[in-house]
Amino acid sequence: MAIKIEEFFHYAPEIIWAIVGDPGRVDWVAGVASAEFDGEVRRFKMVGAGELAERIVERNEANYRLAYSVVESTPPLAAHLATITLEAKDQGTRLTWTTEVTPEAVEPFIRQGMMACLAKLKTLLSSGE
Repeated sequence: MAIKIEEFFHYAPEIIWAIVGDPGRVDWVAGVASAEFDGEVRRFKMVGAGELAERIVERNEANYRLAYSVVESTPPLAAHLATITLEAKDQGTRLTWTTEVTPEAVEPFIRQGMMACLAKLKTLLSSGE
């Protein structure tokens, strides 16, 4: 089963992409104590959740699409693939974020994290950062 969240923003796709489409930018990611990006893998130290690493699978600037897969986590995941896409809509952008994860038991935790990230993204956008 996949988690799918759609959110509408009253900002142009390129404004949102400058935040979510930059793998080195993590100020919108909830719970990050520190992060490093080597051009292929992002390594996070998460407050209360330990460390994890995500491999950037796809970054398509023309289509505003970013896909990543968790390759290291505690506890280990059997499978993980997340995709963020932006689509221009009348006077704004629709952000669609899907995550396929195994085991399914972690889906509520993943969904909660995704929602917290979107809340931080809204705050960043409204502050003009």
